[in-house]
Amino acid sequence: MSDAETRIKETIDANAVVLFMKGTKETPQCGFSGRVAGVLNFMGVEFSDINVLADEEIRQGIKDFSDWPTIPQLYVKGEFVGGCDIVTEMTLSGELDKLFDDKGVAYSKEAADKIRSANA
Repeated sequence: MSDAETRIKETIDANAVVLFMKGTKETPQCGFSGRVAGVLNFMGVEFSDINVLADEEIRQGIKDFSDWPTIPQLYVKGEFVGGCDIVTEMTLSGELDKLFDDKGVAYSKEAADKIRSANA
């Protein structure tokens, strides 16, 4: 395992929810990263944001680690969830709520319902 992959694994293991993204949760540097961070922030989910633009090794390493070609990438309790499209679909279908419930991750059910009603 490369140094980058070791650091990625340690980060995923140490945090319940991790978003590997372009930019930070306060200042996303791409629309897809911004959308996923926005959903998590709106739902009140505590998460670690890892700015892949700040570290080229991590930027490539996360793609190798997950065997997923794009950023952002969301991990919940060590499990790779997906990127922007998957997180968006899961939010709208209620699957993300179920995942958070199953994994014991705190979030606002009311906020999740608001996202769904706004996109209905």
